[in-house]
Amino acid sequence: MRVDADDNEPLTGGPVDGEPAGSSDLGAARTDRITRRGFSLLGRGIKEQPLLFWISVIGSVLFGFMTVADAQVLGWATDHVIRPSFEDGEVTKGALVAAMALFMAVAILRALGIVARRLIGGIVYYRLVADYRRRVTRQYLALPMSWHHRHPTGQLLSNANADVEGAWAVFMPLPMAIGVIAMLVAAIAEMVRADLVLTLVGLVVFPALFVINVFYQRWLSPKVAHAQALRGSVSAVAHESFDGALVVKSLGRETDETDRFRDVSHELRDANIAVGRIRSIFDPLLEALPNIGILLVVMLGVGRVASGAADPGDVVSVAYLFTVVAFPVRAIGWVLGELPRSVVSWERVDSVLQERGSMPYGTTSLAGSGAVTLDVQDVTFGFPGSDKDVLRRIDLHVAPGRVVAVVGATGSGKSTLTSLLTRLMDPQDGSILLSPAGSASVDIRDLTHDELAGAIAVVPQGTFMFDDSVRENITLGGDFSDEEVWDALRTVQAADFVAALPRGLDSQLGERGTTLSGGQRQRLALARALVRRPRLLVMDDATSAVDPEVEQRILKALAERTADGEGPTVLVVAYRKATIALADEVVFLDDGAIAARGTHDELVERSADYRNLVNAYDQAREEMS
Repeated sequence: MRVDADDNEPLTGGPVDGEPAGSSDLGAARTDRITRRGFSLLGRGIKEQPLLFWISVIGSVLFGFMTVADAQVLGWATDHVIRPSFEDGEVTKGALVAAMALFMAVAILRALGIVARRLIGGIVYYRLVADYRRRVTRQYLALPMSWHHRHPTGQLLSNANADVEGAWAVFMPLPMAIGVIAMLVAAIAEMVRADLVLTLVGLVVFPALFVINVFYQRWLSPKVAHAQALRGSVSAVAHESFDGALVVKSLGRETDETDRFRDVSHELRDANIAVGRIRSIFDPLLEALPNIGILLVVMLGVGRVASGAADPGDVVSVAYLFTVVAFPVRAIGWVLGELPRSVVSWERVDSVLQERGSMPYGTTSLAGSGAVTLDVQDVTFGFPGSDKDVLRRIDLHVAPGRVVAVVGATGSGKSTLTSLLTRLMDPQDGSILLSPAGSASVDIRDLTHDELAGAIAVVPQGTFMFDDSVRENITLGGDFSDEEVWDALRTVQAADFVAALPRGLDSQLGERGTTLSGGQRQRLALARALVRRPRLLVMDDATSAVDPEVEQRILKALAERTADGEGPTVLVVAYRKATIALADEVVFLDDGAIAARGTHDELVERSADYRNLVNAYDQAREEMS
């Protein structure tokens, strides 16, 4: 967590007393500093889009000056057109044309200012939102899986969406607020020129406006912070419900899930209502006070005109300018009212951007091509906060081009081992080495990012398909020819069903590949890995939904590619006897350690635990079928 050198207070909104980031009450001290932090955030945004921002401010200044000019033209028209028409009974044509021309010119210039202010200001806001969404997303991709395990997906979605929008929402009214400060200065100067007494009387209400704004921010800030945190909670529950829809429906728990979502939604509703209550109290006051000033000016102005101390045009100008001055004060109030939400949202976004859990990559590349030797040396791994290691002192040697099956009961550490081999996580102790033929061993932590991704491919238990074509789901935007794609499909026994699709490789799969069976999705996931020609292929129960005969044909095709010098070294987490029997060697994991290794037949002979486990798998499958 980054610390501000001025007051040693965290700038990022990390967890407080076990609560999620941003969910704690701001507190009195934090509320006192909300404006300072807000202006720091404004400075950050201005530095990132300086040119467009100041163009929008210039447009707002133009709008402000033309609004004040409206009052001057109105006063001039009152004294030179309207008043003479009552006194003389006729209207001077030249004066009327001049007044109309002045009003028209001011209106056109003010319209140009509005367009520049709103259009360019909107571009600034949307550019900031788009840029920081990309930054947050890139940070998610850089952070290790261990970090993702500690943060619910709904919260991450909220950080990248609602929190980013909330952080920069203040930039929508900001150019107008800065520009109308010029309007405020010009309006007060014009009022003083027109009638100093009326100006002083009317300005009495403005100290009250600023006092009310101070109390407004103090009361509003903690309420907005709480509501913003609850948006992340609602997003998290919704994401869980959508992801678990199949489980919920199959177990008949729709009512319970609906109640769970309703409860957190009602919390957010109540929090937003609390914010609305405060605004309903202060907004009418902020609107009413300038109008009170206008009434005071009119009441006093009538007496001054009657006594000859002021001209009617000056009274009209000052009264109109008070309606104009009220607008800058309200615009500044909009910015101050948006600052609490922006600061809270920024703290939640910044807490992600300031994370330092990313795994650095090295600068080494693997020599040559073809399958590599895999050496796992004394590897130990345990999840943060757990007293027990998931894997303990794992030593494993796999010769190039061989197929090794990893077998073990649920919780024995098989999937954790595959995550370590593909460097989704790093071990606490030990090392994982790859050795190209005729070259020295290289620790996977020393490989460049591109080299690691090109050398090792993983096909996990859960197969994810994008709502895109078959081709894009396999290439993922990579530069692969259709022939390379078809070659991978033939290896995984998927060419026939893909060719039978309405548009072949261009067929759309639907969200999560809903148009395909589980076995078809798994074969496409295998093709996705093979098209990259990895040197080490890790399969974590990647063929569980595939027909056993098809699975055997896939493994035999992989073995043939290896025999031809094109295939990878393969490590497969397996359950079926038929799959295990095809492996050159079997590694039996038990409670995070290697209990036995050898061929399938050797382990059946000498390990009762292994024999009972593989027989139990087959018996369970027979009972299910």
